[in-house]
Amino acid sequence: MRISTITNWAYGATVCFTLASGGAFLLASQAMTRERGAISAELTYDRLVDDLDLAADRLSGAMQRFVATQDERHALAYTRELRETRTREGAIEKLEKLGLGPSERTLLKEADTAGRALLAFDAQALEAGRSGDWAGARAIVFGVPYHEALDGLDRPLAQFEMLLDERTHAAVVEATTQSDRLQLIAKIMLAATAALFLSVLYFVISRRITKPLIQMSGVVSRLAEQDFAADLPDHRHSDEIGEMTQAIRQFRQNGMEREQFEAERQRDQTAKDNLSRMLHRMQGCETPEELGEVVACFAPQIFPQLAGSLFVHDETRGLLIAASDWQNPALTGGSFAPSECWGLRRGHAHISSGSGLDIACQHYQRSGGAESVCVPLMAQGDIVGLLYLEEQSDDPQRDRGASRHYLDLMAENIGLALANIRLRLTLRALAIRDPLTGLYNRRHLDATLHREEERARLSGGALACVMMDVDHFKRFNDNFGHDAGDAVLKHVAQIITRHSPAGALTYRFGGEEFTLLLPGTDAAQAIALAEEIRIAIREVTLAHRGRTLDPISASFGVAAFPALEATASLLQAADAALLSAKQDGRDRVVNAKNAGKKTAA
Repeated sequence: MRISTITNWAYGATVCFTLASGGAFLLASQAMTRERGAISAELTYDRLVDDLDLAADRLSGAMQRFVATQDERHALAYTRELRETRTREGAIEKLEKLGLGPSERTLLKEADTAGRALLAFDAQALEAGRSGDWAGARAIVFGVPYHEALDGLDRPLAQFEMLLDERTHAAVVEATTQSDRLQLIAKIMLAATAALFLSVLYFVISRRITKPLIQMSGVVSRLAEQDFAADLPDHRHSDEIGEMTQAIRQFRQNGMEREQFEAERQRDQTAKDNLSRMLHRMQGCETPEELGEVVACFAPQIFPQLAGSLFVHDETRGLLIAASDWQNPALTGGSFAPSECWGLRRGHAHISSGSGLDIACQHYQRSGGAESVCVPLMAQGDIVGLLYLEEQSDDPQRDRGASRHYLDLMAENIGLALANIRLRLTLRALAIRDPLTGLYNRRHLDATLHREEERARLSGGALACVMMDVDHFKRFNDNFGHDAGDAVLKHVAQIITRHSPAGALTYRFGGEEFTLLLPGTDAAQAIALAEEIRIAIREVTLAHRGRTLDPISASFGVAAFPALEATASLLQAADAALLSAKQDGRDRVVNAKNAGKKTAA
């Protein structure tokens, strides 16, 4: 057979295989386009359903805040939200235009009905609240029908979203399967083309065919291994090879877009999971320090390319104090005044940089380089802290993909957690502290005494109790006024606190009586301490409003384990010793053990 005939046959076969593989790649490209369309439809559905949930949450949240706080601003916010956004109606109209099945339309109608019921409840509550019937308004928005209406909205939306996910997932799977099948066919065709080229390699083949196919063979293999970094040759001829190159280029582009989309979706899901875990942990925090540890643990996972700090507002000093930091932020100090931050001044997130495009915060310590963002942490209009984030200067790629939504959501929940912690600490202090002297009150003593007594009895350790009473306290109130009496009590409390050793618990028992609970202190040490405090009180002369007060003295009763019987009450024994000290002439320290002997005598 002549060489020209073999060449012609080889050329004809090559053209056939090339056309077939090019067609397969074109079909695969179309399948990939359908797959992207299905994924885009799924995202559109999810976004519209989220709009429905968001509209209901915003309206019901605004109405509940209005009823709970009786603040007209929340009613105005509700009215403005209802008048301006109309998110629910818009989302429902868009969903209906996308083409829905009978079941999906039924669920959508149920959700719309529930939403209208919620609006009716909101209208009733708004009217009741504005007419002064707050009890009726609370009964509406916090009642069972209202929550049933909320559930009636969430349940069909969840079922609706599930049906849409199933339908769109099936479309994605079908398009992916078809794409994979066509890719396999295309690979087989290219393999056959490569085999034919090997067989006719020693014959005369046009360079317009040989060189492009050799290059494309390697590109296709790399694409088959999901290596989308492979670059195709620039084939400008309008022939079958050019069409196949274009199809492979389109296939590569689709693969890169799908890989990028999957990576973004994975990052988004990871951020959601970490944010959810962080919110659960924050609910269990009892101090700002614990909250700082939680934020420092999860913030680098949510924003891995950002360093940052959590600042807590210290009201006593008027400063923002760093509670925690992560990944070594270098552009701000450990504490600064709220007026040094433009984010706190404006009440919105503020970006500082050395570019000069905006005003930089005063606590921002470098005139150039990486940017930083300050997100104020607010709760009910009050500043509770600041979330500070900055780009790491040694990272060549700036983190522009960090979701602003996640940042705002994280800041909002951190602010609420800080406000709740501050409220709990304040309530706890009010519950166990005496407001006049700052000492622990009787409530705290009752909760602590039994525990300390049991611990001393079980361990055999020492525990002392000192009861103290200001002598003739009534004369200060009668002769100088109750303000002078309060000044005497505060002065005595200061002396007790100043002379008490580490680990001692000081209480205002009631009226002019004080109590010291001294773990690890025996009777002799407690008596010496009481004598020291008695002398300190006796030696000081107080003046109030230009008048010198009468000399102050106090009587003390001391009881201690294990000097007492195991069945005796430490507080009762110390109180009996105090009574004995007052009967013996006051201004003295009496040991409960000696008082018991005197009574028996």
